[in-house]
Amino acid sequence: MYAYNLFRNTQQDGLVCAVPEERSVPAFVTGPQWQFGGRLQQGEPLLGFDNQAAKTGVRFNGYYLFASFSKELPRQ
Repeated sequence: MYAYNLFRNTQQDGLVCAVPEERSVPAFVTGPQWQFGGRLQQGEPLLGFDNQAAKTGVRFNGYYLFASFSKELPRQ
């Protein structure tokens, strides 16, 4: 079970990168157009986030990119 750190792209509206807490943050997320957006617990609902797609993305890439349709990301 993963808890994800969420990073929001400030230039592409709705683009979010979810990184499992136990994984390293990808280098592209450290750029100036990305900001920390909060933390998402496994199973916590977030419009646009797909748990199965996240598992697959993390397995192949170490992170999961998705389009969030929520105005606010969870803050924790």
